[in-house]
Amino acid sequence: MHSYDEPVYLISVVATMLDIHPQTLRQYEREGLVEPSRTQGRMRLYSQRDIERMKLILRLTRQMGVNLAGVDIVLQLKEQIDTMQEEIDQLREELSKVNRNGLVHSSKALVTKSSYDIIIFED
Repeated sequence: MHSYDEPVYLISVVATMLDIHPQTLRQYEREGLVEPSRTQGRMRLYSQRDIERMKLILRLTRQMGVNLAGVDIVLQLKEQIDTMQEEIDQLREELSKVNRNGLVHSSKALVTKSSYDIIIFED
């Protein structure tokens, strides 16, 4: 079994899996929507993550009528949201640790976005 990020699928296999023309995959690459890995011989190899991303692209274009420029914006925003969610999760964990160690009620804490410091307000 291959990992989610391991590039193992050739362009012809991916095109068949997604029922699209290989030229469509090349266009997505030219547009910067997907970046497949390359072998020493410059053959494109796609990972399962790449395939899931292309499924999202196809859903946006086919079902929702979004053009490729719009897809690019949607994907960028999705990446920003995912990054912010990871930061929020880390900050919540850090706040939870402080709360466990110092018995500070969560309503007495503030997480600032600019420096990601946790500030504890005391009564």
